[in-house]
Amino acid sequence: MISTDINLAVQHLKENGIIGFPTETVYGLAGNAFDTEAIHKIFEVKKRPTFNPLIVHIKGIEDLKQVATEIPPMAHELANTFWPGPLTLLLKKQPYIPDLVTANLDTVAVRVPNHPVALSLLNQLDFPLVAPSANPFTNISPTRAEHVENYFGNQINMVLDGGECSAGIESTIIGFNNNKVVVYRLGALSLEEIEKVSGSVLLITKNDKKTIAPGMLLKHYAPKTDFIITQNIQEELDWYSGQKIGLLLFDSYLPYFEKKNQIVLSEESDLKIAARKLYNAMHKLDKMNLDLIIAERLPDYGLGISINDRLVRASKK
Repeated sequence: MISTDINLAVQHLKENGIIGFPTETVYGLAGNAFDTEAIHKIFEVKKRPTFNPLIVHIKGIEDLKQVATEIPPMAHELANTFWPGPLTLLLKKQPYIPDLVTANLDTVAVRVPNHPVALSLLNQLDFPLVAPSANPFTNISPTRAEHVENYFGNQINMVLDGGECSAGIESTIIGFNNNKVVVYRLGALSLEEIEKVSGSVLLITKNDKKTIAPGMLLKHYAPKTDFIITQNIQEELDWYSGQKIGLLLFDSYLPYFEKKNQIVLSEESDLKIAARKLYNAMHKLDKMNLDLIIAERLPDYGLGISINDRLVRASKK
């Protein structure tokens, strides 16, 4: 059920329920961060492995000590700069945070979402929310309420509708190692923006053997349709000739190819617009009964790096 009734969402969450809720990045599958029953439901509904930790959402920086300890000065500086917003901090956890939230690690991922509906909801609760993306494990992330409803239907209590997500891809996850800033997941906050505050960063975004933070698995964000990423669209079209193909392109349509099977992310060549439209475009192409989706690699700077990361993780090659 899709609804804009925040009071109903509060009621469900207080009764150990789980809901879809909007953030500026993607819709999350939310439950009480202190309630193991609700947390178990999230893992079960998503079919998410319990070795993959969750992000805790708080209403403001003043609540950070409620979930984390040993907060480095740079963590405060980054939080003061980018919260509310698409920055997740990986910090030493408070001992009462359930191990299920943190995959038995001693760190917790935490952020303040920059969405009026999410903040209104959090301000009516006396507990933070855990909220991984509201999609089955490895599937395309949801950026609209109907995406969540299509995935889960009556498996969850409701979807709180907050419109289309403005950032469109997940938060950037940052941790700290010997006073060095470490980026564990590329996201809606670009490396350039982070480095203006922190100086140079260390990038460790892929690790299938030891999952330190959400979003590090090699296969993720994938449509059901076969999906590849390339710098040479025409070469791939020649290779896969005879198949029913859809194209996911950056800023211009391909001439002489059926236009209805093409989605352009930003005719203005704007990477923020491209990020916002990315997952919805993938959802649309995935519903077109195609044999293959070919995605164009975006420019490798700014948010283009984060978008390419998502495309690579969705790709079969």
